[in-house]
Amino acid sequence: MNLVATHPSVVFVLSFLTLWAATAIGVALRKRKPLNEALRQDFNMILAATLTLLGLLIGFSFSMASTRYDQRKTYEEAEANAIGTEYLRADLLPADATAKVRTLLRQYTELRVRFYTANEADVPRINADTAKLQNELWAAVLPPQGGPPPNVTTVLTVGGMNDVLNSQGYTQAAWWNRIPVSAGLLMVLIAFACNVMIGYSLRIATHRSRLLLILPLVVAIAFALITDIDTPRHGLIRVVPQNLVSLLATLGPR
Repeated sequence: MNLVATHPSVVFVLSFLTLWAATAIGVALRKRKPLNEALRQDFNMILAATLTLLGLLIGFSFSMASTRYDQRKTYEEAEANAIGTEYLRADLLPADATAKVRTLLRQYTELRVRFYTANEADVPRINADTAKLQNELWAAVLPPQGGPPPNVTTVLTVGGMNDVLNSQGYTQAAWWNRIPVSAGLLMVLIAFACNVMIGYSLRIATHRSRLLLILPLVVAIAFALITDIDTPRHGLIRVVPQNLVSLLATLGPR
């Protein structure tokens, strides 16, 4: 199920074959029990309403996927801004702490870029390295225990580091936020019913007619496009970490 839900090419192939089979089923049903011409007008009204519902569901799903894609891009920009701000605030720390924090922030930025461009198999290791580096960053800006009360400098650097760590959590949540698989399956079920009705209503002598390929092909392309937008690591449409890459180019050497 995970393979089907996250690979647009697999979604396209399976959707097309399933919907084409549905039209063939409709043709077979018409041969066994032809549509009564007296009921054709009512049947066509039901078919038009069902197709309209399918179009609305595809439109809503596309809108949901686009919103999630825009959200992932927005959080990538927020991550870059938070890291860049904290890199500048590191000047407020003592010299040795400044150098350490900036070195860690550069390593952290490199990890964040890798997160956006990595394959699925590399993500667990990147997440583990990110969590380890976050602990080091947090420890680097915390004031020593038993020392004087935090001053404005400490508050600014700790607050900035908190924004850096929080932005990663928001990004991770956005990458997990996808259209439910159950919603996609229900949409496929409605598309299947539509194609059965199409095959049943058309005056086509055989299920081999090329006309029967049109609706399954169009709907399968729509399903594949929605899946492509909704899956961060598969397909052609991905979030490019251009803000993090630009930020990394401006940070000092290790």
